[in-house]
Amino acid sequence: MKFIHIADLHLDAPFVNLSDKSSFGDLKRIEQRKVFKKIIEYIKKESIPYLFIAGDLYEQKYIKLSTIKYINDLFSSIPETKIYITPGNHDPYLKNSYYSKYEWAQNVKIFKSEIERIELEDVDIYGYGFDDFYCTEFNLDELEIVNKEKVNIFITHATLDGATLEEKQYNSISRKELLAKNFDYVALGHIHKTNYNKNEIKQNIIYPGSPVALGFDEIGTHGIILGDIEKEKIELKYIPISDSEFKEIYLDITQIISKEELIEKIQELEINENEFIKIILIGKRNFEINIYELYNLNINERIIKIKDKTKINYNLEKMKNETTLKGLFIQEMLEKLDKCENNQEEKDLIEKAIEVGLEALE
Repeated sequence: MKFIHIADLHLDAPFVNLSDKSSFGDLKRIEQRKVFKKIIEYIKKESIPYLFIAGDLYEQKYIKLSTIKYINDLFSSIPETKIYITPGNHDPYLKNSYYSKYEWAQNVKIFKSEIERIELEDVDIYGYGFDDFYCTEFNLDELEIVNKEKVNIFITHATLDGATLEEKQYNSISRKELLAKNFDYVALGHIHKTNYNKNEIKQNIIYPGSPVALGFDEIGTHGIILGDIEKEKIELKYIPISDSEFKEIYLDITQIISKEELIEKIQELEINENEFIKIILIGKRNFEINIYELYNLNINERIIKIKDKTKINYNLEKMKNETTLKGLFIQEMLEKLDKCENNQEEKDLIEKAIEVGLEALE
């Protein structure tokens, strides 16, 4: 049996902090729709009989009815494909959610917050979904394969081996205990980076990652899992599906002496059409930088965020010897810096205070 496994599409995500450009959120939401349609068209073209969606298909807090209709119309366009959805922490099965109140296409099955088994001719499919934005109630002991002669698949949104308190809030499951259940395939969601490794033998507990990158912490390609499974045999393939990537570029401006020269350096950067770029300015600056002014000076439209992590190019060791108020101020602040040598956060605050103080003493 062939299947497509996806998760973490997060349709209608707000993208509010991702870019300083107001139109970027709209562009990314349009991209999400295009990628989802591309997945459905692939399923239709290849006549894939099963689609597993392991949570966070959409954003409960922001999802629009028009987007739900768009999703369902695409589901209706592949009536021969059985679609199984396990809601996650961003799209839980709430009483007032669209999972609960919308009339979905007949080929769609949405799991709730109890383990359920769907018996089909060639496979048994087990599913478990979130019914709230957190999930700590799942009991893996209650999950048992009924018919071991068939292909058995488990779909859920979960954190494998959650170690921190935060991770344990999102359906933390032991990988070792899950392996002991002997499912032929476990379709997971929640982690936005795929764990698929084509060199690993008999890998069958899979995160596909998010089909569309949602931020600069999701660098690299994004895609879906194509599976072909029989009893005691599994073939998996990772298919890149999104054309865009996020990329960070560090630009040292220590040797740059003017705003005009900085703009020239930015315009000289090699940026591909499929890349969204965050520029991180580092080094010591010799002039004041206004980030929003840079955006208005016709820099590459693929640059969606600029972060200033530079420091003023002061010679503090020389200035501390001045018999002035500045000199006394720097002496005192350098003493504070020495005392917090191992505390980087406090050190950054003091260095920023030095900048502000020197500007005020000009």
